Amino acid sequence: MDIAIIGAGAAAVALLDALDPSDVRSVTVFDPSESPWRGRPYRPDLDSVLVNVPPQIMSIRFGDREHYARWLDGQAGVHIDERLGAPVPPRAFYGRYLEDTAEAALARFAKSEVVPSVVTGVSLDGRPTVRTADGRTRTADRVVLCVGGGAPHDLYGLAGAPGFAADPYPLARTLADVPSGRDVAVIGAGLTAVDIVVSLAARGHTGRISLVSRSGTLPFVWQRPARTGIRHLTPERLLSLDGPVTLDGFADLIRAELAERGESWDELAAWIDAAMRRDPAANLREQLAMVDAPQLARRIVQEAAHTAGPLAWRLLPAGDRERLRARHFRTVTSLASPMVPCNAAVLLDLFEAGTLEALSGIEKVEAGARFRITHAAGVRTADVVINAVNPPPHAIPRTAEALASSLLAQGAAQDPDGGLAIDFGTGRVVVGDRPDPRLHVVGDLAGGGPFLVSGIPGVAAQAHRAARSFRSR
Repeated sequence: MDIAIIGAGAAAVALLDALDPSDVRSVTVFDPSESPWRGRPYRPDLDSVLVNVPPQIMSIRFGDREHYARWLDGQAGVHIDERLGAPVPPRAFYGRYLEDTAEAALARFAKSEVVPSVVTGVSLDGRPTVRTADGRTRTADRVVLCVGGGAPHDLYGLAGAPGFAADPYPLARTLADVPSGRDVAVIGAGLTAVDIVVSLAARGHTGRISLVSRSGTLPFVWQRPARTGIRHLTPERLLSLDGPVTLDGFADLIRAELAERGESWDELAAWIDAAMRRDPAANLREQLAMVDAPQLARRIVQEAAHTAGPLAWRLLPAGDRERLRARHFRTVTSLASPMVPCNAAVLLDLFEAGTLEALSGIEKVEAGARFRITHAAGVRTADVVINAVNPPPHAIPRTAEALASSLLAQGAAQDPDGGLAIDFGTGRVVVGDRPDPRLHVVGDLAGGGPFLVSGIPGVAAQAHRAARSFRSR
């Protein structure tokens, strides 16, 4: 069959690697980027912008947790996080892994081409036809949307204000013009904010850095990887349950999983609740001391959030999904997307030196001679404001808006939570009232998933399901 892939980031790499060459006559990849295969996160940038997870969780090949680790073994100059006991290289270095994997995958196909142009539409009249901005067309048997995620929201209308950076990446560009002694405010307190703070510190920044967010809560800190041997918190177990899946039922699965190891979900939940209320510096200090702790409870919950979480979200009733989103959004994202210990150590040093502060209850940010930031405890001013608000999950990237509009006009369904409505088992886009076998999504444009932005394990799993559905056509 002829396959057209729109987008050339990590999702496209995962799909190319998962495809069976015996099923493929040709592959055409459409992407205008100067750095194909890297997507937005893994472009060339500062060395301080690190991969935020252990290597075992960054394999782009589904079912092969060591694929990335084997590639790392052959590379020189890998950065080691001594506390984590694993390489944590710059994200641009991971981009090289994606490039190498994509090139090796393309070499397996009899015919392949990368078209450096934006796709403006796909016609679903008969055999799909892909149209590009420069007037080219290609027909294909299968079209796969791998367009990546959306852009950060400018929540406070600061676009165009001198000193405001709406999209921080690449940080090499954003921080180049920030004088070292200026006061910097970072809107947000997630992993993007951590990247910004660590990169400012690496550049020798001496001014005050303020993390300003609604919760004032930082991500948790990774523990050393350990085999979890999860038995209950699996997609297969969820599908085998009698009756509806509920949030309370999911908690019972967690209890059963932890009880087999002599650990307690209630104790872990109480510790998490206390951590969410604790002073950020005290939290970092405690969690850095727990990096080597033998208990598996937190590791199990973190892993299950990405492996069983997407299916559980689809099976939960609407009321339970809203309860999670409204009451536990920050807790889940902080726990499921931790920071690496070496970054946590940098932040702790800055907190203890008085250079870094975390402010909660952000209300508004106003531009002027200096930025004026109103938060729960008062007002903070800053010379520079950097937006670290994560793009919303399942958002449509600007470069894919025309493409999405063309599909919606032809009956493709939009999910209520954002993105395109899909069949979870195959990644097929719902057109009219049924999944269309000609049109797939791999990546964050797939609607119906949880409020976590797609990570590499989720993307690799989606690619595997799509490739499997091609084989079972």
